[in-house]
Amino acid sequence: MDLENLWNVFLTKIKEKIKPVLFQTWFQETKLIELNDEYALIKVPLDVHKKHLQENYNDIIKETFMEVTGSIFNFKYITDEELDKDEMVILENDEAIFESNLDKRYTFDNFVSGESNKFAKTIGLAVAEKPGNVYNPLFIYGKSGLGKTHLMHAIGNYIAENGAKKVLYVTSEKFVDDFLSLYRGKDNNFEAVDKFKRKYRDIDVLMIDDIQYLEIALKTQQEFFNTFNELHTKNKQIIISSDRSPDDLNKLEERLRTRFNWGLTIDILPPDFELRMKILDKKIEAQGISSFVPKEVKEYIANHCTTDIRKLEGALTRVFAYATIMNGSEITLELTIEALKDYIGKNILSKNKIQKVIGIVADNYNITPDDLIGKKRLSKIAIPRQIAMYICRVHLGESLPKIGTEFGGKDHTTVMHSVNKITNEIKKDKNLEKEIAKITSKLNL
Repeated sequence: MDLENLWNVFLTKIKEKIKPVLFQTWFQETKLIELNDEYALIKVPLDVHKKHLQENYNDIIKETFMEVTGSIFNFKYITDEELDKDEMVILENDEAIFESNLDKRYTFDNFVSGESNKFAKTIGLAVAEKPGNVYNPLFIYGKSGLGKTHLMHAIGNYIAENGAKKVLYVTSEKFVDDFLSLYRGKDNNFEAVDKFKRKYRDIDVLMIDDIQYLEIALKTQQEFFNTFNELHTKNKQIIISSDRSPDDLNKLEERLRTRFNWGLTIDILPPDFELRMKILDKKIEAQGISSFVPKEVKEYIANHCTTDIRKLEGALTRVFAYATIMNGSEITLELTIEALKDYIGKNILSKNKIQKVIGIVADNYNITPDDLIGKKRLSKIAIPRQIAMYICRVHLGESLPKIGTEFGGKDHTTVMHSVNKITNEIKKDKNLEKEIAKITSKLNL
C-alpha cells in the first residue's frame, strides 16, 4: 500500500472516532509524506496543527495507525511553509545554491479576486506570461493585508513553473541586510561584493517587497539604483510592492521614484462585501467544512473585518479554534460573537444599543423612532426599518426575538425576512452598502 492510500485508510478510521468539525479542522488537510522504522512524518497546514495534534491527539493517532499498519510509530509534524523553505533551485554552473524564496502556496488559482483587485490580478498575469516585455517595472501598492505579497508570489511561481528563468523574491529589509553585510562580514570584500552582485543581478526577475523600508537606508538606495539600472537595461523583470504609491515615498531619492514610474503602477483597494464573502467561502471550502458554517456567521465576519484580508481570515480561524476548544460545538452566530468579542474589540456593540440604532436610522431617513417601531408599511418607513433590523442583527449580533421585541413586538420571522432582504440588496446595490456603512460609523463600530 502506498503512503497516500495508507493515510486515507487511517483518516477514514479517525473520522469514525471524532466529531466531524474536529476531523475537518485538525485532520482534513494532513498528509503522510514519509514512513521509516523510527517515525511517520506528517505534513500539516499550520504550526497550530502541530501543537494541537501532539498535545491532544497523540494517543488516538498512534492507536489508530497501529490498527492500520500493525506497528507502533512515533509521529513528527512539518508545515507546508517548512517544506517550502527546503525547496531550492540549483544554479546551472553548480557553484552555489540559488534560493528563490518563493512561497508555493500562493498562486493565481487561489488569489480570490473582486472589483477591488481584479485589475491588479489581470496585470500580474500579463507580466507573468511575458516577464521583461510588458510593464517593467511593475509597482504594486496598497495597505497591509490586501494581498500584495500573495500576488507577487503568484507571479513569481507562474514564471518559475512556465519557463527556465531565475526568480528572486526578497523583502527590502533583506536587501538592506545583504548590502550591509558587505561591510561587516569576514569574507574578502571583493568576493563579498561579487557574491552580492551575482545574487541580485544574475537573475531574470527581481521582486522586492515593502520597498518603503528602503527610505531609512540612504547608502543602500544607491546600490539598489545601480541594481535596478542593470536589470532594466537587460530587460529583466522588476516587480516592487509598497504601502504607498511611488510619488508618496518622499524619503526615497527622486531618481528612484522616477524609475518606479517608468513601467506601470497599480493599486489594490480594500475588499468590498462581495469579495470578503468570496474569500471566506474559499477558506471554508479549503477546510472542507462548508456545511458547518452558516451564512449568517460569514456575513457577521465580513461586516466586521472590512479593511484587511488577514484580519478577515484570522477571524474565521479564531471561530474554528473556539468551536474546537468548546468540544466541537456547532458554529453558530452566537458562538461567533463570543469568539470574536476580543478580536474585533470595540466593533461589537453591547445589546443595550438597539435603541441607539433606531434613533440614528430614524434621523438618517428623516422619520421618527416611533415610525420605525410602529406598524406603518409605507416604503419610506419600511425600508429604514429593515435596515435598522439588519444592523441590529449583523452588527450588534442580537437575537431575532430580542430585535422583534424592541421593534414593537414584531415576530422573529419578520426580522429574519428584513435581514435577508437587506443582505441581498447590499450585494446588488453598492450605494446601499455605503449608506449602511455611514450609519454604522455613527455608532462607533
